[in-house]
Amino acid sequence: MTATDRSIELINAAAQAAADRLAHDIIAYDVSDVLSITDAFLLASAPNDRQVKSIVDEIEERLQKELGAKPVRREGDRDARWILLDYVDIVIHVQHSEERVFYALERLWKDCPELDLPEDAVKTRGKAAEHAQLNGGTEGERS
Repeated sequence: MTATDRSIELINAAAQAAADRLAHDIIAYDVSDVLSITDAFLLASAPNDRQVKSIVDEIEERLQKELGAKPVRREGDRDARWILLDYVDIVIHVQHSEERVFYALERLWKDCPELDLPEDAVKTRGKAAEHAQLNGGTEGERS
């Protein structure tokens, strides 16, 4: 089984919205062969909590406006360190960069096929490390 056309459409719109809000390291996986509850995961990160929330808000607004999709569940708003949007067909994880490194969701899904994303989203790969270097620290340091 592979991700449906609708799932891919949602993933691409969400990835573009995340890229437009300057998310880092956007990647998507087709998890339909290993999970029966959803077709695809989208992962993105940002260097601060406010930007995480901004990315999530943009994704929600864009998917609602362009595709008429609303999440059935939104979790993690309180601290905005890791916000999950569940659209049933897809699940979106937007994490603070430190959480992204610590939990390393890519490691869990590395055997799943990676989905093609819009060019703007692909260009975000490696941005978290670049941002950390510019700010004199390493992404992933936890106190």
